[in-house]
Formats: sequence, structure tokens, C-alpha cells
Amino acid sequence: MPPCPRRAYPHGGTHLMPLTTAPDTRSTSGMSAAILDLLLPYHRTTDPTPTAAESFAHQLRQIGGFVRAGEPVVLTLPGFPCKSPNPAKVLGHLPDQGERLSLGFLNTLCEEIERVHPPGARVIICSDGHVFGDLIRVPDDHIDAYANELRRLIRELALHRLSVFDLRDILGDLPHHTKRAQVHERYAPTLEALRAEVRSEDHTLALYRGITRFLVDDTADFTGTRSALQRACRTRAYGVIQRSRAWGDLIAEHHPGSVRLSIHPQPIGAAKFGIRLLDAADVWTTPWHSAALHRTDGTWTLMPRARAERLGRLVHRDGRPSHYEQG
Repeated sequence: MPPCPRRAYPHGGTHLMPLTTAPDTRSTSGMSAAILDLLLPYHRTTDPTPTAAESFAHQLRQIGGFVRAGEPVVLTLPGFPCKSPNPAKVLGHLPDQGERLSLGFLNTLCEEIERVHPPGARVIICSDGHVFGDLIRVPDDHIDAYANELRRLIRELALHRLSVFDLRDILGDLPHHTKRAQVHERYAPTLEALRAEVRSEDHTLALYRGITRFLVDDTADFTGTRSALQRACRTRAYGVIQRSRAWGDLIAEHHPGSVRLSIHPQPIGAAKFGIRLLDAADVWTTPWHSAALHRTDGTWTLMPRARAERLGRLVHRDGRPSHYEQG
């Protein structure tokens, strides 16, 4: 596999118009902390104790690089892969109100950063469905349709601070199985190394267990025993983590210096900053594993479709199921 092209920062092109023209005389460290303070209310973490910006030295260094250069802060977010294949959890295989709200949240977060750092920020959504589509049992055409609809929503909603990046940007029109094999071969850790890490590191063990649980829950058509399903999902979970690590390294190579976000809970001080896109009872819940419920108090939450169906009426948008309305 040839080296992936690097995209160096600072970026060229037209900057976003600042929301304020007032000069900000804060130091680089002060400005970086102010930007991180805007992310902290949405931190998805395994640590229940709130903490201050100075606990995130890795992110402060990364943000500081953009601040010193007078450039937009670039955040990369692996996620938005495809919808769960389990119809009890989701409304279909295309993005719906959960994704629409999440994209809007990310764009608004960039706007808030622009208020304190006039060059602003942008989020690159690194859609990773094709990276492990075979392991999560989702057809490649569903993954393509999902990513294409994400791009359409970003255009339709004028979310100019967002973009989508996927394997097509790296490996073009090669067959999907070839793309997966090349990425795995070049970037993935060995299975032996990953098994050792699961045994020795609590965070990796929690991730492994969480992904195993998701794979079990996402399986709707298994005909064997529950124990056989769990064994199969434990094996597949290692593959998902291997490919996820590979995708992360590829992103770092293609977007050097970017601030790495994660949809998974992350410990304080980790290299990745876990971010919560929408309210949900379970910290592992994402828009692509659930349906959105609009509550009577005007707030939104995510939950499995089967549960949302009991609490509200189905709302359609653009001819497709969108979300549930309570009351």
C-alpha cells in the first residue's frame, strides 16, 4: 500500500468570517484553554469527576499549534459509520434525526469556538463504516448510501464547518475488501499485542467489552445459541478494535496535528477526547445505534427504536422515518 498523502497544516483556502472582530489579547495557552473549556461540557469520559482544561495537556498542545498559527482548529472525529443492522435499534439504514441533530451540534460547537478564536474551527467526520463493515455485518452499499446522505445533509443544512472523509478519499474505487485488507495490513496492531493489552489495561478491556456488547446487541438474525453468539462477537470485537486502531493511525497520517475526538468514553488526559453528541442514558449510545425521541419538555434523547416506539409516535421527514415525538 503506497504512503497516504499528507495534508499539512496550516491550511490554505478561505477562512470562515469571524463572528467578532474584537481583538483577543490572551496568550496562546489562555486561548487554548478557553477553546477546550467549550468542549468540556460535552466530554464523554470514564471518569465521573469533572476536571479543568489543564488536565488535558495533549489537547492543549494540539490546539495551541493552531492558535499560534492563526488557523482554524481542526478536529477529526472517527464515527458515523453506518446504521446498526438491528431493526430493533434503528429506523433504517440511512441517517435520520439523530444524525441531523449531531451534525448541527458539531457545527454549532465550531461556531462557539469562532467566538473566542476568530479563525474558527472545523470538524472532519472520518466515516469508518467500510473499515470494518464485514465485521459488523453491514452491506457495503448501505455504508456508501449512509455516507452519501451525510454529505447531502451537510450541504442541505449549510453546515460549512463540517466535512466527511472516508476510504474513498484514500483508495478511490478499489473493491471494498481490498481497501480493508490494505488498511489492516499496513496499520493494524497484531492480534497478540491487542490481546495482551486487553489483559493489562483497564481502558482497553472496557472498550473490548463495550464493543462485544454492541456486536451482540446488533445481531438480529443469529440462529445459534446465545453462548455461541457471544463467542463469535468476542472474536469479532478484536477485529473491530484492530481496524479502528488502523483507521486512527491512517487519520493521523493524513491529518497530522488535528485534535482527535472520539465517540467512545475516554479517560482524562488520554490522547483522544471523548465527546457526547446527544443526550442518552448509556454513555456508549450513538445516533447510528439508536433512534431519537423528542421529549415533551423540548429536549432530545437517544434510545433503541423499540423503546422509543413505546414512548412516542413516529414522525416522517422527506418520506422516511425520522424520529419519535413524545406526548
